[in-house]
Amino acid sequence: MNGEQKSHRRRQHYPFAAIIGQENLKLCLILCAIDPGIGGVLIKGDKGTAKSTAARGIAHLMSRIEVGYDPVRGVLDPYNRARYCADFDDTHHSHDNNNNTDNDDDDQCGFFKQYSENKSIATPFVDLPLGATEDRILGSIDFSSTLQNGGQPVFSPGLLASANRGILYIDEVNLLPAHLVDVILDAAAMGVNTVQREGMTKIHPAKFMLIGTMNPEEGELRPQLLDRFGLMVDVVAPTNVEERCEVVRQRMQYERHPVEFSAAWVDVEKELTEKI
Repeated sequence: MNGEQKSHRRRQHYPFAAIIGQENLKLCLILCAIDPGIGGVLIKGDKGTAKSTAARGIAHLMSRIEVGYDPVRGVLDPYNRARYCADFDDTHHSHDNNNNTDNDDDDQCGFFKQYSENKSIATPFVDLPLGATEDRILGSIDFSSTLQNGGQPVFSPGLLASANRGILYIDEVNLLPAHLVDVILDAAAMGVNTVQREGMTKIHPAKFMLIGTMNPEEGELRPQLLDRFGLMVDVVAPTNVEERCEVVRQRMQYERHPVEFSAAWVDVEKELTEKI
Protein backbone atom coordinates (compact mmCIF):
# COMPACT_ATOMS: atom_id res chain seq x y z
CA MET A 1 0.00 0.00 0.00
CA ASN A 2 1.45 3.38 -1.00
CA GLY A 3 1.44 6.59 1.04
CA GLU A 4 -1.52 8.09 -0.83
CA GLN A 5 -3.71 5.04 -0.10
CA LYS A 6 -2.79 5.17 3.58
CA SER A 7 -3.67 8.86 3.68
CA HIS A 8 -7.08 8.20 2.12
CA ARG A 9 -7.76 5.46 4.67
CA ARG A 10 -6.96 7.77 7.56
CA ARG A 11 -9.37 10.40 6.23
CA GLN A 12 -12.23 8.01 5.48
CA HIS A 13 -14.59 6.69 8.10
CA TYR A 14 -16.58 3.49 7.89
CA PRO A 15 -20.13 4.61 7.04
CA PHE A 16 -22.65 4.30 9.84
CA ALA A 17 -25.29 3.16 7.36
CA ALA A 18 -23.03 0.34 6.13
CA ILE A 19 -22.99 -1.41 9.51
CA ILE A 20 -24.78 -4.73 9.11
CA GLY A 21 -27.31 -5.62 11.79
CA GLN A 22 -26.95 -4.12 15.30
CA GLU A 23 -30.28 -2.31 14.88
CA ASN A 24 -30.70 -1.62 18.61
CA LEU A 25 -27.24 -0.10 18.78
CA LYS A 26 -27.89 2.17 15.82
CA LEU A 27 -31.29 3.18 17.17
CA CYS A 28 -29.83 4.20 20.56
CA LEU A 29 -27.12 6.31 18.92
CA ILE A 30 -29.61 8.01 16.62
CA LEU A 31 -31.91 8.79 19.58
CA CYS A 32 -28.98 10.36 21.47
CA ALA A 33 -28.02 12.36 18.39
CA ILE A 34 -31.58 13.71 18.19
CA ASP A 35 -31.73 14.51 21.91
CA PRO A 36 -28.38 14.53 23.78
CA GLY A 37 -30.39 15.29 26.92
CA ILE A 38 -31.32 11.62 27.10
CA GLY A 39 -28.19 11.14 29.17
CA GLY A 40 -25.86 9.26 26.89
CA VAL A 41 -25.64 5.63 25.88
CA LEU A 42 -23.60 2.77 27.30
CA ILE A 43 -22.73 0.06 24.77
CA LYS A 44 -21.85 -3.35 26.22
CA GLY A 45 -20.42 -6.09 24.06
CA ASP A 46 -17.47 -8.25 23.10
CA LYS A 47 -14.72 -7.15 20.75
CA GLY A 48 -15.62 -7.05 17.07
CA THR A 49 -19.25 -6.03 17.52
CA ALA A 50 -18.97 -2.60 15.82
CA LYS A 51 -19.14 -0.61 19.06
CA SER A 52 -16.37 1.85 18.17
CA THR A 53 -17.26 1.88 14.47
CA ALA A 54 -20.85 2.88 15.22
CA ALA A 55 -19.80 5.53 17.76
CA ARG A 56 -17.44 7.18 15.29
CA GLY A 57 -19.87 6.77 12.43
CA ILE A 58 -22.71 8.63 14.15
CA ALA A 59 -20.50 11.72 14.46
CA HIS A 60 -20.39 12.04 10.67
CA LEU A 61 -24.19 12.07 10.51
CA MET A 62 -24.53 15.08 12.78
CA SER A 63 -24.84 18.59 11.39
CA ARG A 64 -21.92 20.98 11.32
CA ILE A 65 -21.86 23.65 14.02
CA GLU A 66 -20.90 27.31 14.08
CA VAL A 67 -18.07 28.21 16.48
CA GLY A 68 -16.64 31.60 17.43
CA TYR A 69 -13.51 32.40 15.42
CA ASP A 70 -10.73 34.94 16.03
CA PRO A 71 -9.47 35.95 12.55
CA VAL A 72 -6.49 37.82 14.00
CA ARG A 73 -4.99 34.84 15.79
CA GLY A 74 -6.64 32.26 13.55
CA VAL A 75 -8.08 30.29 16.47
CA LEU A 76 -11.48 28.92 17.43
CA ASP A 77 -13.17 29.38 20.79
CA PRO A 78 -11.86 26.50 22.98
CA TYR A 79 -15.36 25.97 24.41
CA ASN A 80 -17.00 25.63 20.98
CA ARG A 81 -19.38 28.54 21.67
CA ALA A 82 -20.92 30.46 18.80
CA ARG A 83 -21.71 34.18 18.66
CA TYR A 84 -25.41 33.38 18.92
CA CYS A 85 -24.90 30.60 21.49
CA ALA A 86 -27.04 30.65 24.66
CA ASP A 87 -24.39 28.90 26.77
CA PHE A 88 -23.57 32.20 28.47
CA ASP A 89 -26.92 32.23 30.26
CA ASP A 90 -26.22 29.07 32.26
CA THR A 91 -22.62 29.88 33.12
CA HIS A 92 -23.30 33.51 34.03
CA HIS A 93 -26.10 32.51 36.36
CA SER A 94 -23.60 30.35 38.22
CA HIS A 95 -20.99 33.13 38.24
CA ASP A 96 -23.39 35.56 39.85
CA ASN A 97 -23.65 33.28 42.87
CA ASN A 98 -19.90 33.08 43.41
CA ASN A 99 -17.84 36.25 43.68
CA ASN A 100 -14.57 34.29 43.50
CA THR A 101 -15.33 32.87 40.08
CA ASP A 102 -12.95 33.73 37.29
CA ASN A 103 -15.26 34.78 34.46
CA ASP A 104 -12.96 36.71 32.09
CA ASP A 105 -13.21 34.11 29.36
CA ASP A 106 -16.94 33.64 29.86
CA ASP A 107 -17.77 37.33 29.80
CA GLN A 108 -20.13 37.79 26.89
CA CYS A 109 -18.80 41.16 25.82
CA GLY A 110 -15.23 39.88 25.89
CA PHE A 111 -16.22 36.85 23.85
CA PHE A 112 -17.90 38.91 21.14
CA LYS A 113 -14.91 41.24 20.98
CA GLN A 114 -12.33 38.48 20.73
CA TYR A 115 -14.24 36.07 18.47
CA SER A 116 -15.65 38.46 15.90
CA GLU A 117 -16.75 35.78 13.44
CA ASN A 118 -18.33 32.35 13.35
CA LYS A 119 -16.74 29.43 11.56
CA SER A 120 -18.42 26.19 10.50
CA ILE A 121 -16.78 23.00 11.78
CA ALA A 122 -17.70 19.32 11.92
CA THR A 123 -19.42 18.18 15.10
CA PRO A 124 -16.60 17.72 17.64
CA PHE A 125 -15.74 14.11 18.43
CA VAL A 126 -13.51 13.81 21.49
CA ASP A 127 -11.97 10.42 22.18
CA LEU A 128 -11.13 10.29 25.88
CA PRO A 129 -7.85 8.37 26.46
CA LEU A 130 -7.99 5.61 29.04
CA GLY A 131 -5.09 7.10 30.97
CA ALA A 132 -6.43 10.66 31.03
CA THR A 133 -6.01 12.50 34.32
CA GLU A 134 -8.64 14.56 36.10
CA ASP A 135 -6.86 17.78 35.10
CA ARG A 136 -6.79 16.68 31.45
CA ILE A 137 -10.52 15.95 31.51
CA LEU A 138 -11.82 18.88 33.55
CA GLY A 139 -9.14 21.48 32.82
CA SER A 140 -6.51 23.04 35.05
CA ILE A 141 -4.42 26.13 35.64
CA ASP A 142 -1.84 26.83 32.95
CA PHE A 143 1.12 27.71 35.18
CA SER A 144 3.32 28.94 32.33
CA SER A 145 0.66 31.38 31.13
CA THR A 146 -0.13 32.31 34.74
CA LEU A 147 3.49 33.38 35.30
CA GLN A 148 3.45 35.38 32.07
CA ASN A 149 0.20 36.98 33.23
CA GLY A 150 1.77 38.36 36.38
CA GLY A 151 0.45 35.63 38.64
CA GLN A 152 -3.20 36.04 37.59
CA PRO A 153 -4.51 32.46 37.13
CA VAL A 154 -5.03 31.40 33.52
CA PHE A 155 -7.32 28.43 32.95
CA SER A 156 -6.40 25.72 30.44
CA PRO A 157 -9.60 24.03 29.13
CA GLY A 158 -9.82 20.24 29.26
CA LEU A 159 -11.50 17.57 27.18
CA LEU A 160 -14.99 18.44 28.46
CA ALA A 161 -14.58 21.92 26.98
CA SER A 162 -13.51 20.42 23.66
CA ALA A 163 -16.55 18.13 23.67
CA ASN A 164 -19.07 20.93 24.22
CA ARG A 165 -21.80 20.78 21.53
CA GLY A 166 -20.28 17.54 20.28
CA ILE A 167 -19.62 13.94 21.30
CA LEU A 168 -17.51 12.62 24.16
CA TYR A 169 -16.53 9.03 23.46
CA ILE A 170 -15.11 6.81 26.22
CA ASP A 171 -13.84 3.43 25.07
CA GLU A 172 -13.61 0.83 27.85
CA VAL A 173 -15.42 3.14 30.27
CA ASN A 174 -15.44 0.33 32.84
CA LEU A 175 -11.64 0.60 33.10
CA LEU A 176 -11.74 4.34 33.83
CA PRO A 177 -11.39 5.28 37.54
CA ALA A 178 -14.84 5.54 39.11
CA HIS A 179 -14.35 9.11 40.35
CA LEU A 180 -13.57 10.28 36.81
CA VAL A 181 -16.70 8.58 35.47
CA ASP A 182 -18.62 10.37 38.22
CA VAL A 183 -17.41 13.85 37.26
CA ILE A 184 -18.04 13.21 33.57
CA LEU A 185 -21.59 12.04 34.25
CA ASP A 186 -22.14 15.07 36.49
CA ALA A 187 -21.07 17.41 33.69
CA ALA A 188 -23.21 15.55 31.16
CA ALA A 189 -26.28 15.81 33.39
CA MET A 190 -25.82 19.48 34.30
CA GLY A 191 -24.55 20.76 30.95
CA VAL A 192 -21.77 22.72 32.67
CA ASN A 193 -18.35 21.87 34.07
CA THR A 194 -17.20 23.42 37.33
CA VAL A 195 -13.49 23.38 38.15
CA GLN A 196 -11.96 24.59 41.40
CA ARG A 197 -8.19 24.97 41.42
CA GLU A 198 -5.85 27.00 43.62
CA GLY A 199 -8.56 29.37 44.85
CA MET A 200 -10.01 29.84 41.35
CA THR A 201 -13.42 28.62 40.23
CA LYS A 202 -14.09 28.15 36.53
CA ILE A 203 -17.50 27.32 35.08
CA HIS A 204 -17.98 26.65 31.39
CA PRO A 205 -20.58 24.96 29.15
CA ALA A 206 -20.21 21.20 28.68
CA LYS A 207 -23.23 20.03 26.72
CA PHE A 208 -22.25 16.86 24.90
CA MET A 209 -23.55 13.51 23.73
CA LEU A 210 -21.90 10.88 25.92
CA ILE A 211 -21.05 7.48 24.41
CA GLY A 212 -19.37 4.83 26.54
CA THR A 213 -18.37 1.35 25.45
CA MET A 214 -17.26 -1.61 27.53
CA ASN A 215 -16.43 -5.29 27.29
CA PRO A 216 -18.07 -7.09 30.26
CA GLU A 217 -15.29 -9.68 30.18
CA GLU A 218 -12.84 -6.99 31.29
CA GLY A 219 -14.82 -5.90 34.33
CA GLU A 220 -18.19 -4.43 35.19
CA LEU A 221 -19.21 -0.85 35.89
CA ARG A 222 -20.55 0.00 39.33
CA PRO A 223 -24.39 -0.23 39.50
CA GLN A 224 -24.54 3.39 40.69
CA LEU A 225 -22.81 4.50 37.48
CA LEU A 226 -24.82 2.18 35.23
CA ASP A 227 -28.02 3.81 36.46
CA ARG A 228 -26.81 7.24 35.38
CA PHE A 229 -26.60 6.43 31.67
CA GLY A 230 -29.82 7.29 29.87
CA LEU A 231 -29.67 4.26 27.57
CA MET A 232 -27.82 0.96 27.64
CA VAL A 233 -27.60 -1.58 24.87
CA ASP A 234 -26.06 -5.05 24.70
CA VAL A 235 -24.50 -5.97 21.38
CA VAL A 236 -23.43 -9.42 20.23
CA ALA A 237 -21.65 -10.67 17.16
CA PRO A 238 -23.99 -12.02 14.45
CA THR A 239 -24.46 -15.79 14.54
CA ASN A 240 -25.97 -16.15 11.08
CA VAL A 241 -23.31 -17.47 8.69
CA GLU A 242 -24.48 -15.41 5.72
CA GLU A 243 -24.55 -12.24 7.80
CA ARG A 244 -21.05 -12.88 9.15
CA CYS A 245 -19.75 -13.48 5.64
CA GLU A 246 -21.32 -10.21 4.45
CA VAL A 247 -19.67 -8.34 7.32
CA VAL A 248 -16.26 -9.71 6.27
CA ARG A 249 -16.87 -8.96 2.59
CA GLN A 250 -17.85 -5.36 3.27
CA ARG A 251 -14.89 -4.81 5.56
CA MET A 252 -12.50 -6.18 2.93
CA GLN A 253 -14.00 -3.85 0.34
CA TYR A 254 -13.55 -0.91 2.69
CA GLU A 255 -9.93 -1.84 3.46
CA ARG A 256 -9.07 -2.13 -0.24
CA HIS A 257 -10.98 0.89 -1.56
CA PRO A 258 -12.05 3.14 1.34
CA VAL A 259 -12.88 6.18 -0.82
CA GLU A 260 -15.03 4.27 -3.29
CA PHE A 261 -16.71 2.28 -0.52
CA SER A 262 -17.63 5.41 1.44
CA ALA A 263 -18.83 7.18 -1.71
CA ALA A 264 -21.32 4.38 -2.35
CA TRP A 265 -23.06 5.20 0.96
CA VAL A 266 -23.10 8.99 0.65
CA ASP A 267 -26.75 9.27 -0.38
CA VAL A 268 -27.95 6.94 2.39
CA GLU A 269 -25.88 8.80 4.98
CA LYS A 270 -27.22 12.13 3.73
CA GLU A 271 -30.78 10.89 4.11
CA LEU A 272 -30.04 9.75 7.67
CA THR A 273 -28.50 13.14 8.49
CA GLU A 274 -31.62 14.92 7.29
CA LYS A 275 -33.84 12.67 9.41
CA ILE A 276 -31.73 13.32 12.51
